[in-house]
This record gives sequence, structure tokens and C-alpha cells, in this order.
Amino acid sequence: MEILLLAVALAMDSVAVSIAIGSKYKDLLFSRALFVSAMFGFFQAAMPIAGYFIGISFADYVQAFDHWIAFGLLVGLGSKMLYEAYKNEFDEEVTDLSNKTLISLAVATSIDAMAIGVTFAFLQTDIFSAAGVIGIVTFVLCIAAVYVGKKLGSLLESKAEMLGGIMLIGLGCKILLEHLGIL
Repeated sequence: MEILLLAVALAMDSVAVSIAIGSKYKDLLFSRALFVSAMFGFFQAAMPIAGYFIGISFADYVQAFDHWIAFGLLVGLGSKMLYEAYKNEFDEEVTDLSNKTLISLAVATSIDAMAIGVTFAFLQTDIFSAAGVIGIVTFVLCIAAVYVGKKLGSLLESKAEMLGGIMLIGLGCKILLEHLGIL
């Protein structure tokens, strides 16, 4: 359940950009919407794996305080998402839909997932299952977001990012409280 919630939270950056894409490109073909969603899903799945292998190299050294690191990363990333939602600059991110732009957007929206991969190393999470869930959830939500964006446009962009930020902060607090024995 935690992985699913985390996947939804991580997907919110990509969802917000997908809403902006749908809003800006109302005549976007379904095949292109699938490609956009696949790009976001792929990078959201690949980045935690990269972060995991970075984190696993020093996980043994930080085991005594890894819950604090996980808490800091999740709260920091969640706070960053809330700040970005407040700035609300999504339309400026979507300058065109070239493959180069899509890859740039997919990488930019998945950097947070790399940090989560480091956290997964500390928590000894099954990285391939977690990455698969993150990728699939992102893909499905982004397809829906493109079509929601066509209908509701910029009204929902910042809301998606706010929800993701709140979820990441909540998960960070939950991990810390569990490791401290409070939950």
C-alpha cells in the first residue's frame, strides 16, 4: 500500500505536466498521448533503480539513522513539490512536444524518484517491484491527465503537484514515526 501511495505521489509532477500538455495541445492524438505517458512512466521507473544502486553502496554505513535520511528526503521533496505548485509555471515547461523536449520533461519530473530510490536502499525495499509499480502508476495517471487537461486545463495542474507534495511529506512522517516506535 505504501508503494502505491508513493507511486501516486511521485507521479504528480508528471501528471501536472501531462495536464499542461493536454491543455495546450487539445488536438493531441491518442498515440502521442500514449508515447508521452510511456516516457514519463519509463523514467519514473528507471530513476529509483539508479538511486537504489547508488544508495545500496553506503546503506550499511547509515543504517542507524536511515529513517532520518528517508524522512528528510521525503519531506524535502514534498516541500519542493508544494513550492513548485505555488509557483504554477507548468505552461512554460511545455514549449513543444518534440522527443527531445519530452525526454527532458520526463527526466526533470523523475529526479525526485532517484532520491526515493536511495531511500529504498536504506529501507531494503524490493526495488524492481517498487519501480514497476511506480512506472505503471505514472503511465496510467499520465494518460488520464492528458485527457483531463484537454477538458479542465490549468485549473488542476497545481492541485496535482500539491497532492503529491502532501503525500510525500505524510509518507516521510510515517516512516520516521514507525522507526521511532511511535506508530
